[in-house]
Amino acid sequence: MKSWIFLLLGAASAASAAELPSPLDLKGALLYAVDHNYPIRLAREQVRVQEGIVLTSSGQLLPNVGATGQYVRNDTSISQTFPQSSETWQIQLKATQTVYAGGGVTAGARAAKLDKQAAMYDLQTTINNALLDVRTRFYSVILTKEKVQVQEENIKLYERQLSDAQNQFHAGSVSNFEVLRARVALANAQPDLITARNDYRIAIEQLRQSLGVPAGPGGISVMPEVAGTLDYVGSDFTLESSLATARDHRPELLRLGKLTDAGQQGVKQAKAGYLPAVSVFAAYDWNGAGGYAGGNSFALLGFPISEGDTNGWLLGVQGTWAIFDGRATEGRVRTARAQLEQARLNQGSTDLSVDVEVRQAFSTLEEAKELVGATGQTVAQATEALRLATERFHVGSATQLDVLTSQVALTQAKTNQVQANYNYLVAVATMRKASGLTDASLAN
Repeated sequence: MKSWIFLLLGAASAASAAELPSPLDLKGALLYAVDHNYPIRLAREQVRVQEGIVLTSSGQLLPNVGATGQYVRNDTSISQTFPQSSETWQIQLKATQTVYAGGGVTAGARAAKLDKQAAMYDLQTTINNALLDVRTRFYSVILTKEKVQVQEENIKLYERQLSDAQNQFHAGSVSNFEVLRARVALANAQPDLITARNDYRIAIEQLRQSLGVPAGPGGISVMPEVAGTLDYVGSDFTLESSLATARDHRPELLRLGKLTDAGQQGVKQAKAGYLPAVSVFAAYDWNGAGGYAGGNSFALLGFPISEGDTNGWLLGVQGTWAIFDGRATEGRVRTARAQLEQARLNQGSTDLSVDVEVRQAFSTLEEAKELVGATGQTVAQATEALRLATERFHVGSATQLDVLTSQVALTQAKTNQVQANYNYLVAVATMRKASGLTDASLAN
């Protein structure tokens, strides 16, 4: 609960790259995104909009106090006072309290509070989606970085193989064909390294976008070094518990529940149009005239007051009742009922979508687990195969092609392994999000 209070109420400050930790780890990236990610900041402002609406709606439950006044100068010949005067003024201080409005005012205030709660759940949804995006793109940076390392190691191996082939050629144990084959293999490995480095640069920029980090002066990227690994850590999700957790915690479902309740209040508010509205009021009036001869006068708030001027209290009750409004109230009731039914249908549709999403996420997680296990064994086997092929080549019982084939297999195995670890970590994060759980790094 404390983590959600922090996530929901954390101040959205202006984006500043100087606040990014260096090196940037996963938790630091997530914490930065909580305050700087643009969708999160927009969702927070929407909550503040709903807070204003709550204040506006609740204000109708409280007394309204206002002051009015006027001052008029006129020709004495058209004066309607006696004796005739050339100026009149009036000041009134009035308080009004609604005592009955068919339940419409109360229903409107309740609906506004429910809409605010729905906006809070919408903010939770935005935070979940944004943090999953940040985590996924952070892992993408690590993935592409490790792919660069794999390709660099691959280049070094090809360079050593070329050196071995040249040495054996000079010793007369192999032909120039083996040297040419090694040169071609080295040259063919270069494009993969170039592509891997470009993928890494793009991943950095995509992470910067998810974090909400603006470019520095002159459009220069200001991202620090990203630190982390794609280590496998086991998970213990079960389908049944995940489905139950999602039904209880997914903010999308909780939000629609609040909107359904708000829709019910909207129907009550619309039906209030069939009933009368009654309010009580109290006021105090100051009335006066001036510009005529005779009588003593003094000043109140800058206005001249003569002995004949009047002031006093007013108390009363006022009511309105739209006996026939051209079926406008009926139209509002029908609209409110249709909106309520839409909220209920959206709730049912989203419940089904969440159920399917959890099942898909669980299936993807199971697949990722199996791939991690399979690729780990393949890397060990490919490493051993390359060692044996190299030894056989040195003693003349294998060709350069055997070594190159083993090298390609090892590179592919390492690439598959880091990709499998990436898929697994993303699958775990997706499973948590599908279940409605807070991001693991911010859960405590």
